Amino acid sequence: MKDPSRINQELLTENALLKERIKVLGKSEAGSKWAEVAFRESEDRFRMLAENARDTIWTMDMNLQYTYMSPYVKQILDYTPEEYMAIPLNEALRPSSLELCMQVLAEELEIERRDDKDRMRSRTVEVEHIGRNGKIVPAEIKMTFMHDKSGQPTGILGYTRDITERKRAEKVLHEHENRLSSIFRAAPVGIGMVINRVFREANDRLCRMTGYSREELLGYNSRMLYPTQEEYDFVGHEKYRQIGEKNTGSVETRWERKDGTVIDIVLSSTPLDPDDLTKGVTFTALDITARKQAEEHKRSLEERLRHADKMEAIGTLAGGIAHDFNNLLMGIQGYASLTLMDLDPTHPHYERLKRIEEQVQSGADLTKQLLGFARGGRYEVKPADMNDIIKRSSSMFGRTKKEISINRQYGNHLWTVEVDRGQMEQVFMNLYVNAWQAMPGGGEIYLETENILLNDDQAVPYDMSPGKYVKISVTDNGMGMDENTKERIFDPFFTTKGMGRGTGLGLATVYGIIKGHKGMINVESEPGQGTTFHIYLPASEKNVVSENTETGTVVMGTGTILLVDDETIVLEVSKEMLEFLGYRVYATGSGQEAIAVYMEKQREIDLVILDMVMPGISGSETFDRLRGINSGIKVLLSSGYTINGKAQTIMNRGCNGFLQKPFQFPELSRKVREVLDSKSRAISQRRKP
Repeated sequence: MKDPSRINQELLTENALLKERIKVLGKSEAGSKWAEVAFRESEDRFRMLAENARDTIWTMDMNLQYTYMSPYVKQILDYTPEEYMAIPLNEALRPSSLELCMQVLAEELEIERRDDKDRMRSRTVEVEHIGRNGKIVPAEIKMTFMHDKSGQPTGILGYTRDITERKRAEKVLHEHENRLSSIFRAAPVGIGMVINRVFREANDRLCRMTGYSREELLGYNSRMLYPTQEEYDFVGHEKYRQIGEKNTGSVETRWERKDGTVIDIVLSSTPLDPDDLTKGVTFTALDITARKQAEEHKRSLEERLRHADKMEAIGTLAGGIAHDFNNLLMGIQGYASLTLMDLDPTHPHYERLKRIEEQVQSGADLTKQLLGFARGGRYEVKPADMNDIIKRSSSMFGRTKKEISINRQYGNHLWTVEVDRGQMEQVFMNLYVNAWQAMPGGGEIYLETENILLNDDQAVPYDMSPGKYVKISVTDNGMGMDENTKERIFDPFFTTKGMGRGTGLGLATVYGIIKGHKGMINVESEPGQGTTFHIYLPASEKNVVSENTETGTVVMGTGTILLVDDETIVLEVSKEMLEFLGYRVYATGSGQEAIAVYMEKQREIDLVILDMVMPGISGSETFDRLRGINSGIKVLLSSGYTINGKAQTIMNRGCNGFLQKPFQFPELSRKVREVLDSKSRAISQRRKP
């Protein structure tokens, strides 16, 4: 079927040819008849074409009255041609459409007055027709002016095409484009288009991701986002390789934001034309910086967990060894002390026995390190001022190492911490020695204390609770450490010193003691830049307890003691030591035996010295059963372990004191006397009227 515009053109051309024939024939009768026949044939042809067209074809005079309307108007507007031709234009068109048509006609008439009268002009406009029952039909109208033989416009030939489906399709397309645009703008990943490596499009997420505005990105080379030329070249090569292989894979890279920070990115690219890569690509960019940081954090936590498990396993082994070793030392210490008590200082063996005692003490110090590393070394925990401990330990160290200059900066109103003073002094002496060994030619140590609040992010990775902590920093300007050394510095038996110059327990012990106090220690160091250890200890609301200075005086006494220990050598030597001090002793080798003896002799027994670790009935269960027999019983707990874990639990349930093996005469005599005197005072107070 011919296009209506072609039909209009053919009819107008034929009309012009007829005019020329009429001029030639003149006004003869024959010529007039021919002209009449020709016009009638032309009109018939016009009607045949118009009535079979799939658009409405119409003519209109210069008074804007329809002179012809093809039948197809019925299909579009549900009016017959006669009905529609009778409808005024202001009722046939919506007001805005009528105004547009009148404006176009006025413009065309103005042009007709200026231009060649034989020139044929057409205008196409989109309007909205009003069909039967008010139905609105969008339509496209094409209008062409018709002229008489003098060239004056006599009317308008036009066609009307129903564009309802086209408008519906355009609406769907527009909605689709809007949806795509909305997705493009709001996408949670960066989306862009690059042609010849120049940005041609970028969504909001891409702009936020890079820190550049859209105007700053568009038209600029994508090289601006890459921190190095090598990274840029790699991504370009990898991207085009994947596209060339029809591979829609991704490549991981890094971008440098406008503010200079570097972020990790996963890029996925798709060619605009797979057959011509020069036409550019669209890409998505996913910021994986947080994910990589989380993965790194997870790896760090896993590594710390593995390290903690390893330390825990070795610590358990070390604690068991230290416990058994302390029992052996207890026998040596006890018999040496008993022998010394019977010897005159002028006896030739007296000094030898004193040396044995000194060696036993050295062995006991070594087991303290092992127990400290095993996180079992909190002996006597009391509220303390870390400024005082730092001052005391650093002054002691400074007197022996004159080549080291010590600088101190104490925090004001430092919070109290609950610590074992002896262990804390051991921690700092180990750190001072470590610093001194890192500065063989002398140097400086900087000590600083301060109050600090740790939040969740700072505390949780170290298995600590957020809250108030006292921070102690120990810094030296020595040779420093590399990363490999830093990673192993707290491992037991690891040392950078030569054979025979270190046990590798110093910093492992420091780590164990601090963790045993529910604290945290970390290290900062670089080769040639010195080292800083940061220690965090939980703050306490308690008041500082002043330290009592103990003497080596042996305190004699009287009374009856029930001694309980499964180690025969410890049981025998402890019994002799107590009897030497003036006490009557019932010695038992198990919890069951101790309970049986106490049930029979409880009226005689003033004190029970109870070993914590025993086969069968443990020290904890024995304590509970003895308390069940007599709630007022006095118990002095003794162990080769230290006062932590189960021992501390027993102490919290009402045990009266703790005695660390191996103990010497003065320590044993004082502890026993303290517990018995507290019992006597309590009894005397109950007996007052």
